[in-house]
Amino acid sequence: MKRIILLLFGLFLMLSCNEPEPRKPVARKTGSFMRESIDRNKDLLQKEETYIKSIIESDTINTYYNSSNGYWYYYNKQDTTASYMPKEDDVVLINYNIRTLNNDTIYTSEEIGNIRFKVDKEDYFPGLRTGIKLMKKGEEITFLFPSVMGYGYHGDDQKIGTNQPLISTIRLIDIIEVASDSLKNNKN
Repeated sequence: MKRIILLLFGLFLMLSCNEPEPRKPVARKTGSFMRESIDRNKDLLQKEETYIKSIIESDTINTYYNSSNGYWYYYNKQDTTASYMPKEDDVVLINYNIRTLNNDTIYTSEEIGNIRFKVDKEDYFPGLRTGIKLMKKGEEITFLFPSVMGYGYHGDDQKIGTNQPLISTIRLIDIIEVASDSLKNNKN
């Protein structure tokens, strides 16, 4: 009997000491999630652009311009005599507000206050960062941004929701400091 117990114990030890067998993947990646995400984003952008274009078509007062960055804008106050527009590393002083496409106020310019920032070097929403480079000192422009040029999928964790297109009126109060590279390349 002792022999049988020792034999079973030895057999048990042999079986339990086998090396672990690697697990096979349960699912294989097909890329379908990425394709679906891209398709959803394209559909969302198309819907937002269609809505923005309907706003533009119904506005008989303003002349809209289409930027190469994917948003539209019109001048509230334009300076046709100045030529310098902010470039990377320039320091500017601006004021802006943020509204929904239905023109409901999200943030007033008073809430935001005057902002001093270095162009292309600080973390503001993409539309503001590129839009400021279309402006001259003293100008005021109203921009219509699809959500991708606003706060995108994430929102701002406060008042701006997920995938929310925006209207923002930006005023370039002053160009406080012109970067040395801009001075060399600009002959005003």
